[in-house]
Amino acid sequence: MYKNNHLFTCIIFSVAISGCASTQVKNEIDPWEDWNRKVHSLNDTLDEYILKPGAKGYRWITPNFVDKSITNVFSNINDIGVTINDALQGKLKQSGMDFSRFLVNSTIGLGGLVDVASMVELPKHKEDFGQTLGVWGVPTGPYIVLPFFGPSSARGIGGLMGDAALNPISYTGFWVPYVSTGMFVLDTVDKRADNLGTERIANEAAAFGRYEFFRDAYIAKRKSLVLDGNVPEEEDDDLLLDLDDDVLLDDMDEDYDEFDGLESVKPSK
Repeated sequence: MYKNNHLFTCIIFSVAISGCASTQVKNEIDPWEDWNRKVHSLNDTLDEYILKPGAKGYRWITPNFVDKSITNVFSNINDIGVTINDALQGKLKQSGMDFSRFLVNSTIGLGGLVDVASMVELPKHKEDFGQTLGVWGVPTGPYIVLPFFGPSSARGIGGLMGDAALNPISYTGFWVPYVSTGMFVLDTVDKRADNLGTERIANEAAAFGRYEFFRDAYIAKRKSLVLDGNVPEEEDDDLLLDLDDDVLLDDMDEDYDEFDGLESVKPSK
């Protein structure tokens, strides 16, 4: 509780001092602000009336151990894409660790139901194709809020397509109709249910500019992920939220994975 209160204080201070940069932000990284605000509002509405009630119902009928097992299975599937993106970024040692993690959880962990890999000190990493494009030097491009998917960027859209191509669930529909759609829906609802307790921070921040809060948090988090947290000090001053990105978003996700639980049809984190 102390950690969250301290974090929220930092957030409020950061949002307050970032107001002077709003015009520059709109011109340089948020040229489509009018569109983005409308889609942000749409996503909030969809979350409030569809996804959030569904997540609450899912939480109510799902025992904790089943909920955890479902989360573990999707996390294990995600490790396939993580392993490939590690390799594409030249992180060969980490790629080997993540592949080992997938093998351990897929076998001893019964298809990922149990996260055995974490028990043997094979940590979970977060790598996606958007980060890979960033490592390859593809510029971020303008900030854009996508219907259902939430905060993104020109580079982020390419990342989403790459992630879909690397996700085995995308191909299950070729064999069994509607299975892939059902699995994506289950994954989304599961993540949203896991994040029901994180809304307080976002709701409190709304008084200081909800749209700006989510935009700035997304930009800061993505920059930190691409640079593996090693943001140069001089560049760190340019981030609109001068805070510990990993602490902020680890508190708010499985994460905004980057608000991962709200990544689809969410209050655009």
